[in-house]
Amino acid sequence: MNRIFLIAFLLSVVTSALATPRPEEEARKKASETLWVIRSRASIQNQPHAGVVAQPRRVTSEQNRPPYGHQGPWGAFTRGNGEAAGFGPVGRYAEAPWAEDWSNLRDPSHRDDIFDPLKFIALNNARSIWLSLSGETRLRNWYEQNPFLRTRSPSGSGRFGVRNLYGADLHLGEHIRVFGQLINADAGGWGGYGYNATFRKRLDLQQAFIEGRGRLLGAQSGIMLGRQEFLDAPSYILYMRNTPNVPLSWNGVRGYAIWPRIRVDLYDFIGTDINDARMFHNALDWTTRLHGLDVTIAPPDIRIGSQTLATYLDLFAIAFRIKGSSAALAYRNATIAGSTNRQNGGFRWYGSAPSFEFSVGGLYQGGTFENRATSLRRPVRAYAVNTIAGYRNPGSRWHPFLGMQADIYSGGDATTRSGTVGTYITPFNPQTNYLDTTTYIAPSNLVSLSPVLRTTPLPFLSLQFKAPFMWRETTRDEVYSSSGRYTFSLPGGGHYIGVIPQASLTLQLGRHLSWTQYGARVFASSGMRRAGARSGSYYQSNLVFRF
Repeated sequence: MNRIFLIAFLLSVVTSALATPRPEEEARKKASETLWVIRSRASIQNQPHAGVVAQPRRVTSEQNRPPYGHQGPWGAFTRGNGEAAGFGPVGRYAEAPWAEDWSNLRDPSHRDDIFDPLKFIALNNARSIWLSLSGETRLRNWYEQNPFLRTRSPSGSGRFGVRNLYGADLHLGEHIRVFGQLINADAGGWGGYGYNATFRKRLDLQQAFIEGRGRLLGAQSGIMLGRQEFLDAPSYILYMRNTPNVPLSWNGVRGYAIWPRIRVDLYDFIGTDINDARMFHNALDWTTRLHGLDVTIAPPDIRIGSQTLATYLDLFAIAFRIKGSSAALAYRNATIAGSTNRQNGGFRWYGSAPSFEFSVGGLYQGGTFENRATSLRRPVRAYAVNTIAGYRNPGSRWHPFLGMQADIYSGGDATTRSGTVGTYITPFNPQTNYLDTTTYIAPSNLVSLSPVLRTTPLPFLSLQFKAPFMWRETTRDEVYSSSGRYTFSLPGGGHYIGVIPQASLTLQLGRHLSWTQYGARVFASSGMRRAGARSGSYYQSNLVFRF
């Protein structure tokens, strides 16, 4: 297909040359035809919540900036899909419509899509007040042979979920905007389980914030006040609960400042309580709080032979408070209910060159745990290390990436009711594409090592293969899933949990429609099987429409 576009382009250039047009007409015609070649492709977009390394490489930098992508004036932080700017992935139509800038459509001649009239609706003659509409409908279905290692029943469970996220972004001049987004979700299936508020939601308000922005001390600065989704952290630490139907949202204030090569983000949020089944009855969850400071630096590029390595350095201090099942501690064959306050300090350094990509990060988690029954407080001392690195062959038509991923999440001591808590937790996760597609194994008391292979043989098709081998970090602690600790204990104190080979296939069916399929097979260790776990297969399909 690309060859056909190239031949058409070359023929048009030859025809133009024979016609001997004026130089300015020739330049304008050539630019127009070049844009047609780029826009006609249904190119793979960087996948949301999949980390910053090993992404498809069919998207060019030009396609991620206006008018193909719609990132803001974020200096060096517009590389890739713009996640380094702290607002989430931004592409032609990506995961973060609240961060998209469609102001280029103020000029109607820039429109080239059937939905473009909805992306810039002028509300005054000066076109300084305008509205941008956005939408997403996602159809997702699962099949699980032995759900959560057969701790959920029955076997052979199948589920189907649908969610709708539709929003409006009202710009009141250059410095003020109001963003609102509605959500509706439902789920069903056979042999199903877990159809709680994260899967089913009557029409409600997912986001509603006002933002004031402008230049301050040479930075693109702003304040966002209200209910909002928040993605400014390494996605293996904090993301948006994208596997169920209802993503996380937060209520509070966020301030940011973006200079050409450094940005600062300060925030203080209260969680959203989604448990009321009535329409428009989401409320504040005062038991859940998130606040912190994130700083990202874009150092000068590094020359490695003939290639240039562009990197980012994240420094973050993130604190949260939670209670309920997410905060409970494992103790023998039971749990200790309570609440926990945790302070997380860490870094991530990541970057890419044409043939090399890497990411390395570390985090220390301190704080306290308070026993609900006794009010006894225990100190928290936990940590995590996350790394991935690999090689690309940019000259190959397959666009291959081959790398290794290694992760360590500390464990504690589930044989005692006192002393230091060493179990690392990520309550605002899982980030499914980073560690484990199935979410059967959570990032607590875990050592994981996995090869990673991704190839993008066609502009609209990408495949990834992983096979994480998993061990307990300490045999004094349990094995955890995304829903909490497993109820069985490993006899004999074995470290090895098992291996979960998994694959994903993404088809970009057009600008607005993508289809991603995941398949995995859990091979539980002999020790896990003796404890009651079962191996099994997993399949998930996601058909997503966006505008």
